[in-house]
Amino acid sequence: MGSAAAHRPIVLGIDAPAPAPMTVAWAADEAARWDRPLRLVRAVSPPPYGFTGADWVGSLKEQHREGGVAVDRAALLARERHPGLEVTGETVEGVTDQVLCEESRRADLVVVGSRRLSHAEEWLSASSVTVPLSAQAHCPLVVVGAPEHSTQQPPYVVVGVDGSRSSAAAVDFAFDLAARRGAELRAVWVWRPPLILPTDRATAVQTLRRQLSEATAGHGDAQPDVRLTHDLLVGHPVEQLAAASAHALAVVVGRRGHGGFTGMRLGSVPHGLLHHARCPVVTVPPPADHPR
Repeated sequence: MGSAAAHRPIVLGIDAPAPAPMTVAWAADEAARWDRPLRLVRAVSPPPYGFTGADWVGSLKEQHREGGVAVDRAALLARERHPGLEVTGETVEGVTDQVLCEESRRADLVVVGSRRLSHAEEWLSASSVTVPLSAQAHCPLVVVGAPEHSTQQPPYVVVGVDGSRSSAAAVDFAFDLAARRGAELRAVWVWRPPLILPTDRATAVQTLRRQLSEATAGHGDAQPDVRLTHDLLVGHPVEQLAAASAHALAVVVGRRGHGGFTGMRLGSVPHGLLHHARCPVVTVPPPADHPR
């Protein structure tokens, strides 16, 4: 624990005046499991165009004051849950997704809540955080829009697999997540059959099952106690992964794929899961983006 990596924090982005207890609890629990400090960050945006002089300064001071209150509330919740946890907090000037993206360069994990915005609101709203952050973060991003289903027995984590480098990183992270919780890992490959198959369906299914096994082989060597199962599902990737993770602790996906989801870039899958998953969604960047 003396290495620099041991001091990389779990970052919790606070994007509301009253931090969601569920999101704070998830981040605090994870920091305790990883034995990492918890860093609370509230972005403070400069006042909009039109503010000048004293009004500009007054608006910025008020945002810092409100942000500080939100950080203090989250810190209190985290310390009450884990009294020995190292917790720090700060208000940082800038746009929320850009601030948290910069924080992700020095973090092991970034955690945010979800406002459950519609697709249009997420793409058009200036306050949208999850879409740009999930596309740009340099470390795994967790969006806590729904609770872990810890009462499910045995508990399990779902990981989406498509054979890409990004999904390989997601498998590694999912194994670690499952191991820390004493959970099983369910590896899911979703296939959308083309209208015209280049070969017969039975052969295609056999090939995909082999690719799924190969894509997870060796990744769990460091967590031999994690039970791994494989599922080849047929249908839309977002719908099938959301259904598979309905009672899961979390669903983990890589940020970019190369066609394993029948031509869909894996980047579109986590965005869809933000709307349909009923558990926390973890997006893992390609290895080159987050060397560890």
